[in-house]
Amino acid sequence: MWGVPATLTTCKVTGKLTLMSAEVTDALFRSPLHERHVALGAKFAAFGGWEMPLEYAGGGVLKEHAAVREAVGVFDVSHLGKARVRGAGAAEFVNSCLTNDLGRIKPGQAQYTLCCDDSGGVVDDLIAYLISEDEVFLIPNAANTAEVVRRLAAAAPAGIEVVDEHQAYAVLAVQGPQSASVLAKLGLPTEHGYMSFATASVGGVSLIDCRTGYTGEHGYELVVPWDDAAAVWDALIEAGVRPCGLGARDTLRTEMGYPLHGQELSLEISPVQARSGWAVGWTKPAFWGRDALTAEKASGARRTLRGLELTGRGIPRGHMEVYAGAQRIGETTSGTFSPTKKVGIALALIDTAAGVADGDLVQIDIRGKRIEARVVKPPFVQPSVR
Repeated sequence: MWGVPATLTTCKVTGKLTLMSAEVTDALFRSPLHERHVALGAKFAAFGGWEMPLEYAGGGVLKEHAAVREAVGVFDVSHLGKARVRGAGAAEFVNSCLTNDLGRIKPGQAQYTLCCDDSGGVVDDLIAYLISEDEVFLIPNAANTAEVVRRLAAAAPAGIEVVDEHQAYAVLAVQGPQSASVLAKLGLPTEHGYMSFATASVGGVSLIDCRTGYTGEHGYELVVPWDDAAAVWDALIEAGVRPCGLGARDTLRTEMGYPLHGQELSLEISPVQARSGWAVGWTKPAFWGRDALTAEKASGARRTLRGLELTGRGIPRGHMEVYAGAQRIGETTSGTFSPTKKVGIALALIDTAAGVADGDLVQIDIRGKRIEARVVKPPFVQPSVR
């Protein structure tokens, strides 16, 4: 139907082979910038129910990664969900559901938060934009948007509306030390603080400009009306911003130790285990999963997310066993080659009972060979996000 030839590619985000064929792409959503990506020679993979660019011709993951660390790159992350909660007391309602405390921020600011179930497992992690006491805009992960919307809508009292706006907006993440200068040249505001947002326009296109990102670098995420995304993308590319795919996005976020839902956070991995308790408003009277998380925090998590940095050659991936001597002590959740440090790095859930401390040496079973790694506290690379 789409005229896309069948190809077998390795997804650098998941480490899995993904067949990109007409049969597969028929079932996938596409960004409003899909044709722009095709013209730039992008390689695609299925991710969260969407067909998204992994890397671009003439670049590749290493060059795209370097562009964000050293200059500026742009990611099309329009696959991310968008939902709006509005009505009298909408912010108070959202605050009673999600983990973080919206009372800590003011309108015009954004907040990382979690949607948990009663067991304390993570349905999704997301960003909440506080527009007013009566309106909150949410950006969940692609595959979890419908479930987040369903849960919020089911719990919403009369007078509060929860609307799925997944394909009403595109999201362009402009990241890197030169991001502010590039956006300023386009007439966009750049001086607002980290995790705050402002309304603005580029070439007559109204958008939301938020100081946030998923790379550890100074950056912005532009929330743009779906049908106007191409005009803003073109302006960024003409300004010299390098297009970057999800392959580089994954290496960048792994260097920062940022979690990816489905790997470091899930219904089976709580925020306490994932060391994401900083995104929980522990003193709030109510939020989904509060009792279970409070109990787990008090008793101590049975496993904890740690960073592992290889001392020898090898590239770890997710779901590899971790050992201390002959004892299996955990499993990796994500792993990659760090383009910045030039070594293999991983995130892993390590059994608390193993008594492993930062600086200790462990081994990762990489395809049947035990490779030594040092336990470290992420980030692996010093962030400059603020």
